[in-house]
Amino acid sequence: MDLAYTPEEEEFRARLREWLAKVLPSLPPKPSPDDWPGRRTYDLGWQRMLYDAGYAGLHWPVDAGGRGATPTQHLIYLEETEKAGAPYVGANFVGLLHAGPTIASEGSAEQRARWLPPVLRGEEVWCQGFSEPDAGSDLAALRTRAWRDGDDYVVSGSKIWTSHAEVADWCELLVRTDATAPRHRGISWLAMPMDAPGITVRPLRTLAGSAEFAEVFLDEVRIPVAHRVGAENDGWRVTMVTLSYERGTAFVGEVVACRRVLGELAREARKNGRWDDPALRRRLGRLNAEFRALWRLTQWNVSESQRTGGVPGVGGSVFKLRYSHTRQELYDAAAEVLGPEALDLGREWTLDRLSSLSYTIAAGTSQIQQNIVAERILGLPKGR
Repeated sequence: MDLAYTPEEEEFRARLREWLAKVLPSLPPKPSPDDWPGRRTYDLGWQRMLYDAGYAGLHWPVDAGGRGATPTQHLIYLEETEKAGAPYVGANFVGLLHAGPTIASEGSAEQRARWLPPVLRGEEVWCQGFSEPDAGSDLAALRTRAWRDGDDYVVSGSKIWTSHAEVADWCELLVRTDATAPRHRGISWLAMPMDAPGITVRPLRTLAGSAEFAEVFLDEVRIPVAHRVGAENDGWRVTMVTLSYERGTAFVGEVVACRRVLGELAREARKNGRWDDPALRRRLGRLNAEFRALWRLTQWNVSESQRTGGVPGVGGSVFKLRYSHTRQELYDAAAEVLGPEALDLGREWTLDRLSSLSYTIAAGTSQIQQNIVAERILGLPKGR
């Protein structure tokens, strides 16, 4: 693992810092967290600024519309944008971090030309249609059915926890195209237009009060066969590419954010007198060590990705497993620092604490990550 930055990488960092310092003061005010149409407009506007400046799809291949930057440059980009307080990907999360990289890796030339440029230019938003009421962690148990009718698939079923469905233009959709095949072999990956007839979207309100997820009901929705990414019934393999990005790089910027929050907690504890508690100081010190280790693990994963061609490997599961629990511990510590104020939903860090509870479930539960680590890294036999 190479932890040192080259002169070219440091020059890239300096140029990025200069650009961020110039453009961030010109951004409009952020919309309300509940204003998803407003958030879509805001997030797409930021994405267009990145595109015009040459930072959109930074680490995507050049032939997919990206800059072909190294994974290390991408890591620098994530680190510097978070430190500068730049907007996160927001409503562009699925398109930029899941569907886009998957299409870049697995899509045909025509599919890449159709779907990737609008994502990079900030023109279209994607959502993820993977989980179902009876197929969450056990994703291969999905039952949404697709059958061929000429040049179309006809799709019926339902999805849940569909991110940003209410403002999305497209959905990366997993469907069962062969009910007789073993369950991992009868799945296909489709791109579904969200304005197709037969789609009903019902927003879901989370514990934190937000509504970025939805239920999606599909009643004989017609999707062109040309919208299938990969071969028919090969969707599980394509999905593993998607999930490798979701677990391998999607949370990197959040590690930087958590390190910033940790510093803010220490300052708040000094201000309100709780810093005098040696147990709290030890707790914050251990969290500092945890996040430093997670950042080093991120660098290792990036080095490994760079060595193997850019697609994150199973090391992303190690990162996701540890990061999920450390994030929860961070916001538990925040509640200790805040004391009774931690019950105030308007207080900083309170909603983040509620949101952190989902991290051991989202993007694959901790139990699933433990199985991946045991079987694919340690070589242990599968559990019965």
